[in-house]
Amino acid sequence: MTRTVTALFDSVTTAERAAHELATRVGGVRGTIVGAQDADSLATLRLPQQDMAGLREHARRGGAVFHAEVPDEKFVAVCDVLESAGAQDFEAQETQWRTEGWNADHSAAGSAATGSAATGGTATAAAAMGAATRPISTGTEEHIPVVEEQLVVGKRETEHGRVRVRSYVVETPVQEQVTLHEEHVRVERRPVDRALGSADEDAFQERIIEATETAEEAVVDKQARVVEEVVVRKEADDRTRTISDTVRRTEVEIEDDRKPTPRNRR
Repeated sequence: MTRTVTALFDSVTTAERAAHELATRVGGVRGTIVGAQDADSLATLRLPQQDMAGLREHARRGGAVFHAEVPDEKFVAVCDVLESAGAQDFEAQETQWRTEGWNADHSAAGSAATGSAATGGTATAAAAMGAATRPISTGTEEHIPVVEEQLVVGKRETEHGRVRVRSYVVETPVQEQVTLHEEHVRVERRPVDRALGSADEDAFQERIIEATETAEEAVVDKQARVVEEVVVRKEADDRTRTISDTVRRTEVEIEDDRKPTPRNRR
């Protein structure tokens, strides 16, 4: 669903500045700007017929009309931007023009020959353009809705970064010192010239002497030991945040200037 927004500005330059501000702050909204040179093109826009005379008069006096079709969800934001960009009060302007002798009925009749504007599905932002006065016929009624905004606060989950712990193997050269023991057998032949004594009684018997050489060698083994632990833990906590914003509502002001009617007395 889309709604029509119409705003009045004092010049085409101001309207173009407002359109740029609208594209920057809201986005996705494209409007039509009508000035004095192309005032007749107002008839091709979806505008209320009862406002057409005032819009033409505003363009004739050097002002500009900004018109756009916006989605329902962007309607309020668009009205706020246009109002802050300098949108004028349409009803106050018409009142001023009438004091200067301007006749809205005459202007409307003169503009009828150029075409009529569509009125279906149009919603004019009150902040951007004043509402026209509509007389009520006998037997009919008009409804003015009283609207009040309510602040609705929801929640959504967002990511704030990720922690990843990866385990991998690194080989580091190491050195250790160890003392190795060795035993060696040496055989020597010594020249001797002496008489055979008592110690040599078994000299003519067979004898066998054995000696074994030994040597220690390094034996390498590895032992794995846990020297540290990396603990990954995910914790959760709750926090309360106060959301501050503004909400709007419409108020209805009733002016009753009827004169009391005298009653007949018996």
